[in-house]
Amino acid sequence: MFQDLCGNLLILQCGQSTAVANACLAGAISEALNHEDHVEDVLGALGGLQGLMNEDIIDLAAESQQTIRALSTTPGMALGISIDHANRPQDLEKALQVIQAHNIRYILVIGDSEALDLAAKLSEQAEAMSYSLATMAIPVTTDNSLPTTDHCPGYGSMAKNYASLLREVTCDVESLARQNQVVLVEVAGRTAGWATASTVLARRRNQPEDAPHLVYLPEVHFAPEKFVEDIRRVLEKQGWCMAVVSEGLVDTNGNYIAGQPAEGGSVSDLLNRHLREQLGVQVDCIRLGFAQRSASRSISLTDSQEAAQAGQAAVRAALEGKTARMVTLTRAESDHYACDMGLVPIAEVGAAVKAFPPSWINEDGSSLSFQFCKYATPLIQGEVESAFEQGTVRLARLDKRRVAKKLALQPVVQA
Repeated sequence: MFQDLCGNLLILQCGQSTAVANACLAGAISEALNHEDHVEDVLGALGGLQGLMNEDIIDLAAESQQTIRALSTTPGMALGISIDHANRPQDLEKALQVIQAHNIRYILVIGDSEALDLAAKLSEQAEAMSYSLATMAIPVTTDNSLPTTDHCPGYGSMAKNYASLLREVTCDVESLARQNQVVLVEVAGRTAGWATASTVLARRRNQPEDAPHLVYLPEVHFAPEKFVEDIRRVLEKQGWCMAVVSEGLVDTNGNYIAGQPAEGGSVSDLLNRHLREQLGVQVDCIRLGFAQRSASRSISLTDSQEAAQAGQAAVRAALEGKTARMVTLTRAESDHYACDMGLVPIAEVGAAVKAFPPSWINEDGSSLSFQFCKYATPLIQGEVESAFEQGTVRLARLDKRRVAKKLALQPVVQA
């Protein structure tokens, strides 16, 4: 149905930013430019679905090759994302009007579960309007919680960032003369423990006493009494303790121990107060927020390359006639790490969350088995070469040459 299509290719970004979402964008742009027989222009929608509905579209082919290369070491979402993710029927219909007016025949959506949802709904809307449109979703997210793929681009760089940071913090804390020092590191992720687990990569090989000493995932019901005793045990043995806690910790009833994010609940603040009351110790808290996913100097070369390959694979699959598919990464069954790109229907992914494997959590509930390190270590290998100007890292900025509007639609105002 789609093999003989000829028209424009549009790229959107969606969901939370990562350090390699723009590497994926760069890979997709470069691949699309190699297919002039099917792709007339390579376009980008600024601000996700809202940008598409407002015809806020730029010519990505007009960007310099230097800018496209620099995207590979630039964190964030260079095209910008929507604030309102409703994807209402009227919004999708309006988006299809713009798509038709600009002869867009291929759409790539880069991002997390929101990207999958948008790609699927655009495909459904196009089918309902009898318009031939190939849509592809590319999973790029730090939380690594999308099923059917071995891992998601973005996760490896976040893991590398956390591991490097916690090693540096360890050097700082160990230089202090304090006794009974506790460092609490709160990690984002309320449904799956992949991000929290990544912090154990800070430990050196065969050095089980390295920090972080304790790791608490949302997959394990959290018991405050056990937590205090765990901390006490490490302090007695090592004099200080680093404990990593997920913001999604739940109690034995499955309720968040610190409330919902909208309520301003903070796990580390809650546990800080608890430890001071129970043990009378000095506690320092670390919460990275945006910094956990935007450190360009900690981008994993493996992660960046796989993100670019995923973008390239999405373009090729769309041009081959595939639609409503998500790119997957499949790990080769060999001693040497290798990863192949595949495809899966978006409908098979659904809204499921890939939970952290229980078999990788030790019986104590606060440490992980070697299987996780075997899984994650290859994903953080290699370093990208960052450029600097005036002593600070140089990052890409798109020229954003606008494409002329073809419709007189009322602009969409973000909620």
